[in-house]
Amino acid sequence: MEIKEFQVIKSSGERAKFSLSKLRKSLQRSGADESLVNQIVGQVRDELYQGISTKEIYNRAFTLLKKKKSVFASKYKLKKAIYELGPTGFPFEKFVASILEYSGYLTEVGKMMQGACIKHEVDVFAKKNGMLAIIECKFHGEEGRNCNVKVPLYIHSRYNDIKSHWESQKSNTFTMDKGWVVTNTRFTKDAIAFGKCADLYLLSWDAPKNDGLKDRIDRLGLYPITVSTLLSKREKQFLLSRDVVLCRQLLSDSFFLDHLEVSEPRKGKIMKELQQLCNS
Repeated sequence: MEIKEFQVIKSSGERAKFSLSKLRKSLQRSGADESLVNQIVGQVRDELYQGISTKEIYNRAFTLLKKKKSVFASKYKLKKAIYELGPTGFPFEKFVASILEYSGYLTEVGKMMQGACIKHEVDVFAKKNGMLAIIECKFHGEEGRNCNVKVPLYIHSRYNDIKSHWESQKSNTFTMDKGWVVTNTRFTKDAIAFGKCADLYLLSWDAPKNDGLKDRIDRLGLYPITVSTLLSKREKQFLLSRDVVLCRQLLSDSFFLDHLEVSEPRKGKIMKELQQLCNS
C-alpha cells in the first residue's frame, strides 16, 4: 500500500491522509539532524496501518526522539506541553504575558478595567511604544477544539466598551491599539473572517503565518516548563503554582528544585536540558 493511501484519525475524530512531509517538518523543528529525522520517519512509516491515530504517530516519534536526546523530545512535544498548562487557563495567560515581556512589552495579568458600561477583567494588559493592547486568552485543554466566531464576537464587544471609556479620559497618554484574541489551538474560518473585518489581532498556534505561537516560542526560546521530559507532573504543577511558567524562569530560579528536594545529579540533568532549550 502506498503511503498516500493511509488514512489517519485526527484528534477531532476526522479522517485525513497521512502526510509524511508534516511528520518530517515537525521532527526537524525539534532540532534533530537529517540522519535522525530520516531514521524516525522510516520507522514510523513502517509501523503505519489504516486508521492509526495521529496521537499514536506522535507517541511513537516522541519515544524515538527521547531515546536519542531529551531536548529533541521536549521541543517536539511543544503543542502538547501547552495543553498541559491547564486546566484553569491562568498559567496560559501568564505564559502569553511572558512571551510579550520578552518582546519588549510591559504586562499585567488579570487587570480590572472600566468600560463605558461595566467593568471588565482583562486577561493580559500590555504596553509598548506608547500603545497598549487588550488581550484575551482562550485556552483549550485538549486537541480538536478550535475557537469559533462567538469568541472574537464577544471579545470585540468587550474591547469596544473598554476603548470607549479609555478614550474619554484625557489623562490617558497611551493610545489603545487593537484588541487581541490568543488561543493555543486554531480559529475557525468564520472567526478569522470576523477578526479581519473587525480589525482584531488573532494569534493562534500557527497563525499569523510565520508569527504564530509556535514560531514565537521557537524564535525566542521561550518554552513552557511543561515541555520538560525530566520533570514529573507533580513537579511541574508545583512550579506552575509558583508562577514559574517558562523554562527560562526556572533556569534563573533553580532554588525551586531545592524546594522539591530534587537530588543534585538529577538537578544537573534538568538544568542542562533547560539550558539547551533556552539557547537552541
